[in-house]
Amino acid sequence: MATVQRFGSEHGLPGHLVEFVAALRRHGVAVGPGETIDAAHVLGALDLTRREQVREGLAAAVLRRSGHRQVFDALFDLFFPAALGAGGSEVEVPRVGDSPDGPVDVDSLREILADLLRDGDTAALAELARAAVDALGGSGPGGAGGRPSWSAYQALRTLSPETLLARIVADLRTEAPGDDGPFADEMLRREIRDRIAGFRKMITDDVRRRTAEVRGREHVARTAVPRQTEQVEFLSAHAEQLAQLRRIVHPLARRLASRLAVRRRHAKRGPLDMRRTLRRSMPTGGVPMRPAHQRRRPGRPELVVLCDVSGSVAGFSHFTLLLMQALREQFSKVRVFAFVERTDEVTDLFAPGAELGGVMQRVLREADLVAFDGHSDYGGAFGSFAEHWGDAVTAKTSLLVLGDARTNYRDTNLTVLRRLVGQARHAHWLNPEPRAQWGSGDSAALRYADVLPMHECRTAAQLADVVEGLLPI
Repeated sequence: MATVQRFGSEHGLPGHLVEFVAALRRHGVAVGPGETIDAAHVLGALDLTRREQVREGLAAAVLRRSGHRQVFDALFDLFFPAALGAGGSEVEVPRVGDSPDGPVDVDSLREILADLLRDGDTAALAELARAAVDALGGSGPGGAGGRPSWSAYQALRTLSPETLLARIVADLRTEAPGDDGPFADEMLRREIRDRIAGFRKMITDDVRRRTAEVRGREHVARTAVPRQTEQVEFLSAHAEQLAQLRRIVHPLARRLASRLAVRRRHAKRGPLDMRRTLRRSMPTGGVPMRPAHQRRRPGRPELVVLCDVSGSVAGFSHFTLLLMQALREQFSKVRVFAFVERTDEVTDLFAPGAELGGVMQRVLREADLVAFDGHSDYGGAFGSFAEHWGDAVTAKTSLLVLGDARTNYRDTNLTVLRRLVGQARHAHWLNPEPRAQWGSGDSAALRYADVLPMHECRTAAQLADVVEGLLPI
């Protein structure tokens, strides 16, 4: 209740909601005026002391896609915290010698944690998390003005909840001896692991909340709130984020296909047919009351993809190729060529129905891509492609080059690339590096951009926007 009163006295609840919505927008969650009004109605209808009801009500009002929920929850915890400061807790942290100011009795605290994890008491675990951060996570005064700082790592290292797994499982087996067998044992272990992961998150969330109170919500929102999957930069993504990116390929392709269908419906008519328009105007005295348009003859072009699969851009190339594979019905024919130092065709690895889980490993293992040291050689790659597969690019072809254009100071071979672009119907280059870095160091991006349009594609969201603009109507 104190939290709600604080919002009402300092900011006013409407203003606080507007700040919350603005933070969602900064993190890529599309919240329009209509959703904001719905959220205001939710806050007016719900009991603000029931925090989880407020969370679910606001989520239902402002979210339109499931992929935004993680960002929403992190920002909700900042703007509608569960407590202020140390908060209130019925869990007492045991101290050595029963002195209120004595050192924490870590062994006794771990006993309490093990009991709560075994019982699955979520509310009590949340209270314990707040008490543990208060007792173990403080790092003393730090930063400007001697403000206190907090460390989730410090609290979790001291408690080491993962090491309690075997003990909790043994206790539960003793309580329910009839549930034997490998399957039941594995299910029990997974359940306890999930509870431990939930407790770790409680610790992390409480540290984030306390830090926001000291340093401001805006600072924590910029540095600690996770990005949406579609906003993660390809070149800085770790393995788990790349796996999440791969999972959004097909939903992203479906959205692009539906938007393309709308564009096609709005573009059924071709240019004005002057002869038919004049003929139709004869009954109206030459006034063109019923303009006639030429019939569109949309043709699906062929697509040729040239992609750098060297280590620096492999994640970007993999995701883009998976997206193109999901959109292949938009093209009459798709051919894929991978390169590092030289080029080889890998179309068969991306055929419909092919297993795409480890496709990049197969590309690197089976294709002939390395000539000398395994570093990217764009000039050599363009040359070998033109020599062996130059006839793949025709007046019906859309040519797509994927890569960061970092040549390792080798020949750019602009002459061959210019010839290939001249043969193609369309040609575009997708670059995962920030535009500000084009031309720096060994980057030949600006030189290549003089030959064909180059587009910055650092994230899946940027890539989707670019690909939507490039797809045929």
